[in-house]
Amino acid sequence: MVSYPHWQTVPLRWKDNDVYGHVNNVVHYSLMDTVINTFLVEEGELDIETGGVIGLCVESQCRYHASVAFPGSLRIGLRVAHLGKSSVRYEIGMYSAADALVAEGHFVHVFVDREARRPVPVEGKLREALAELVTAG
Repeated sequence: MVSYPHWQTVPLRWKDNDVYGHVNNVVHYSLMDTVINTFLVEEGELDIETGGVIGLCVESQCRYHASVAFPGSLRIGLRVAHLGKSSVRYEIGMYSAADALVAEGHFVHVFVDREARRPVPVEGKLREALAELVTAG
């Protein structure tokens, strides 16, 4: 298993299954977004409701390796591959309960001023939390 400094276990829901009997592809993107933003709120103290800085997704990608279905859960690993002045590139690995790789992807945030929508430096507690996830891959 690839090294990820942060892990979160997410239960699968009945509605995550599609007509083919497995978790639909779009759910994987939603789970990536959820794990990233949970980390940002809980560890980076990002105020997503009223804070002056928000993260906008400018790129995402997912590669699928195995099928999973409800009931069950996924262990999702998170790391930072690049921490720039105003952007961050996350890498995410999704694993089944048996530690089989289900999907892996990346997600790029650019942090911007909420009102002006212009890039701003990643600073303070947010930068500290993201720096703890930086890995060489």
